[in-house]
Amino acid sequence: MPQNAAELLDLLDLETIDVNLFRGRQPDTARQRVFGGQVAAQAFVAAARTVEVDRFAHSLHAYFLRPGDSRVPIVYDVQRLRDGRTFSTRRVVARQHGRDIFYATIGFQADEDGFTHQVGMPEVPPPAKAVPVIELLRSRGESDVEAWAREWSALDVRYVGVTGLGLPADDVHPARARMWVRVDGEVPDDRVLQQAAFVYASDLTLLGATLVPHGLTLNSRGVQPASLDHTIWFHEAFRADSWWLYDQESPAAGGARGLAVAGVHTEDGRRVATVAQEGLIRRVTGENVGGP
Repeated sequence: MPQNAAELLDLLDLETIDVNLFRGRQPDTARQRVFGGQVAAQAFVAAARTVEVDRFAHSLHAYFLRPGDSRVPIVYDVQRLRDGRTFSTRRVVARQHGRDIFYATIGFQADEDGFTHQVGMPEVPPPAKAVPVIELLRSRGESDVEAWAREWSALDVRYVGVTGLGLPADDVHPARARMWVRVDGEVPDDRVLQQAAFVYASDLTLLGATLVPHGLTLNSRGVQPASLDHTIWFHEAFRADSWWLYDQESPAAGGARGLAVAGVHTEDGRRVATVAQEGLIRRVTGENVGGP
């Protein structure tokens, strides 16, 4: 996976094959399956390349259909559904081995003035006082410290807490998880790239909130996790390479699936995005195998 911001940007630099057709390369990774954030971010870039330069994403709605093969490139086919006065809509299909592995519908809009309001940001310690996730894993003697360093070092993730551990125990909200996140390095002052980098990062920790009440993580034995669908609403422009609070909560789980919703706040308290994801959290016997 990307080791730094420069490698992440290289991963997002798609090859144009034909009109509305793009190809994304694979990173050097030990993972057998493509990271969901990678295919979503590459699909996002493919769609953004087909809209007017003054239009930026306001929403993304995606389905992960099949596990991606990390050994071969992914082809992204963009369908131009609509171009209106201020809105554009694109549908992206990601394919490997002649099969669809991912669908996304992405809405774009030219900037407009309008009514504004937002919920308040929760009170949390600043990033400097939060614990880097890799240090937390190391202190707990976790076996996947090296894997985290190898696969996720392009992101700086700082642990604030989960319900009952760092956050107050709460029977009404038993599945909360808060983290500070940023791309670890500089991303150009390009709104599309900032949004794409955020899309990449948004898939990393969200499903983990669904396991908080059960004392498990995505790497625990006996759990088969996988992203099933993923939605992002962008409320205003922000930088993925500056700190943003990922305020995650799982309101419900059942049927081997968990739902997680997250508010995204900048350090100065702005609510800049909302993310939702349903994922597989299936009980299994033995090792964590991943995939639906």
